[in-house]
Amino acid sequence: MSEAHDFEARIVWTGNRGTGTSDYRAFTRDWEVRTPGKPAIACSNDPRLGGDPGLHNPEDMLIAALSACHMLWYLHLASEAGVVVLAYEDAPLGHGESAPSGAGRFTGATLRPRITVAPGTDLERADAIHHEIGKVCFIARSVAFPVTHEARYEIGG
Repeated sequence: MSEAHDFEARIVWTGNRGTGTSDYRAFTRDWEVRTPGKPAIACSNDPRLGGDPGLHNPEDMLIAALSACHMLWYLHLASEAGVVVLAYEDAPLGHGESAPSGAGRFTGATLRPRITVAPGTDLERADAIHHEIGKVCFIARSVAFPVTHEARYEIGG
């Protein structure tokens, strides 16, 4: 039987310059994620839509969540498979499109992890793990676009 899960976040708009949304240019698109007991994350809108380019936007956070979920499952499954991972980093790339109306969506994502493994690692087995993750990763199973991966491996010492 499935187990239900609830996830909470608190989103607080911080862009009121004193007159609220009285004019389209009177406010910023800045906001924070404030989850109790955790550091606040300062965010904004996509810069193409008037956001602060120095802050995370929802699209950044979605692609980061997808990558992080993949990484955590990769580490778990690698441990079970006897693949010793010494380092892992990813530079995920979200692919999107915008309609003339301004409505946008992700059309896909490419995860590009660089994984350092112990000497003697079976690289075919290490790579095969990526194909198992789509069956278990909470985020990957929840998105409505294809997720591919282009992993690179290095042998550590």
